[in-house]
Amino acid sequence: MKLAFMGSPDFSVPALQALVKAGHEVAVVYAQPPKPAGRGQKEQKCPVHQAAEALGLPVRTPAKLRGNAEELAFFQSLGLDAAVVAAYGLILPQAFLNAPKRGCLNIHASLLPRWRGAGPIQAAIAEGDVETGITIMQMEAGLDTGPMLRRGALPIGTHDTAADLHDSLAGIGAKLILAELAQPSEPVVQNEALANYAPKLSREDARLNFTLPAVVLERRIRAFTPWPGALGLLGDMVIKILAAEVVPGEGVPGEIIDDKFTIACGEGALRPTRLQRAGKAAMSTADFLRGFTLPEGARFY
Repeated sequence: MKLAFMGSPDFSVPALQALVKAGHEVAVVYAQPPKPAGRGQKEQKCPVHQAAEALGLPVRTPAKLRGNAEELAFFQSLGLDAAVVAAYGLILPQAFLNAPKRGCLNIHASLLPRWRGAGPIQAAIAEGDVETGITIMQMEAGLDTGPMLRRGALPIGTHDTAADLHDSLAGIGAKLILAELAQPSEPVVQNEALANYAPKLSREDARLNFTLPAVVLERRIRAFTPWPGALGLLGDMVIKILAAEVVPGEGVPGEIIDDKFTIACGEGALRPTRLQRAGKAAMSTADFLRGFTLPEGARFY
């Protein structure tokens, strides 16, 4: 098939590579424009852009599609059988959705309609879902509202982080899109009553609120790994909690209630097992405590 591929982050790369390996003609790859990154703020190409160039594929990086008549004319001129979209980052206007013969097929990291939006992997962990998955969806104008074509489920383990699920789901998505292109499925309309919105996370989401139950905070720590992380402020020291366990305990929310660094929460207590101070290497809590004396009455705010 003659395809366009539209994606940007690491999540999208396995699908692009699988399409090429399967023999599909990827006529063009669309990705987010290069952005300044690192200490020198040098422009850096996104993972899909880099992968496409390694595969010898042409890449286009328009800053916008809405109102971009020149880009639409080019897209329509390709005579595409389908466009495959995976975390591209730009909204596709209706004219783009209509251009390929089979329309635009989206690889979405949720068992729709459970989580729509930009943060479905994190939301599934944070809300205590027992499973997540991939949905191949026929795109329409609404946000992740289109008919479902294929779904593949993945259990969420009690220690799984967003990083763990990300890699597994990317592989499932690559397999499902190949299957859908080879044998089209009958579309299934989503049940709107079951839909939830998972917004894109920001740095502000990293701050832990210890008035919440410990079980909720433990899930958020896993959901926010690797980004935006889970942070607490102990005095003037920012501490990133990389892993933790829920344990019995009570006290003022945020208070460290024993010499094992156990933190009282709104319900129960949280015991970090791996920590990182700003500018320092990650370490176990035991190693952290060997080099740091907790002041009496220490409390996270």
